[in-house]
Amino acid sequence: MIKSMRNKKQIKLDKPIVMVGLMGAGKTSIGRALARSLGISFVDSDKEIEKAAGCSVIDIFSMYGEKEFRRVEEKVIERLIDTAPNVKVISTGEGAFITNSVRQIVLEKALTIWLKADLELLVKRTNFRHTRPQLLNTDSHEILAQLIKDRYDTYALADITVETRDENIHKTLGKVLNAIEQYLNKQKQGEQNENHK
Repeated sequence: MIKSMRNKKQIKLDKPIVMVGLMGAGKTSIGRALARSLGISFVDSDKEIEKAAGCSVIDIFSMYGEKEFRRVEEKVIERLIDTAPNVKVISTGEGAFITNSVRQIVLEKALTIWLKADLELLVKRTNFRHTRPQLLNTDSHEILAQLIKDRYDTYALADITVETRDENIHKTLGKVLNAIEQYLNKQKQGEQNENHK
């Protein structure tokens, strides 16, 4: 169990944190800052997939298709959750939590945090990136609007939702840490109430 001192409050974790959300929401940058703040390790599932496959995410999509990518992604995320150290922050690709089998694994074995961002912010943050298979040679505004429509109801199944704005990383990190504290306190309260029945 990891305890993190923050503003004289303790955050006690006994399982991994998994960041979910669309591209550009800040899963990697906030996830990395969160891990640093809690004194635990950070891992990016897309980077681990690339290591396992020996090529980039874009190459996997173009050579083998999305179905094969999702199969590899599920295996990698399951391995990341089940290997030491138990308590870590895992950033996932935008489609991971949408896959039923992956979603079941992370909801059962991890604390899931959805970084929810609006369309304009996502467009602004992804416009100059060429590492997103879905956004290559397309209208990113249109694609992202469709992904929001298709996926936000599923992301809402995450344990914690944090709305992100066009703000500095420390502000968003503060929101995430507060949300984790509130969630864990609520859980503790629920357990105490159960014990008193």
